[in-house]
Amino acid sequence: MSAPVDIPKNLFVCIDHVGIAVPDLDEAIAFYRDTFGMEVAHEEVNEEQGVREAMVQINSEGGDTTTQRIQLLAPLNDQSTIAKFIDRSGPGLQQLAYRVTDVEQVSAILRERGLRLLYPEPKRGTSNSRINFIHPKDAGGVLVELVEPAASPEH
Repeated sequence: MSAPVDIPKNLFVCIDHVGIAVPDLDEAIAFYRDTFGMEVAHEEVNEEQGVREAMVQINSEGGDTTTQRIQLLAPLNDQSTIAKFIDRSGPGLQQLAYRVTDVEQVSAILRERGLRLLYPEPKRGTSNSRINFIHPKDAGGVLVELVEPAASPEH
């Protein structure tokens, strides 16, 4: 029997967001707004990742606005990862993102534990966050994103 894995208390802070691949961002925003009553907390284009994206959240009047959000991801072109995902799997749940305090440290710990990460170094994510991804084959078929928010995050 192997020894239990010692997971530092601070490996993940919380679930940061769930990413949903959509073919048309404006239509998706309208759906989440009109059907679920959500509002856009942040919207941007990330050329490096090949996406136009929006973070939507529950419109909680006087409530907690720090709750986890849903990230809507639309491809900028046919070569983007999101376009390929939609071609292969259709629109829908694309990733689960965990917030971390130090993406390099968490990446190093996960690599030591035998997981493959998609990037050798973190990349720029939403609102200037720093991100990396755990390969889905190493995470039960789930694309897991590691998100270190920017010092003063906009999302």
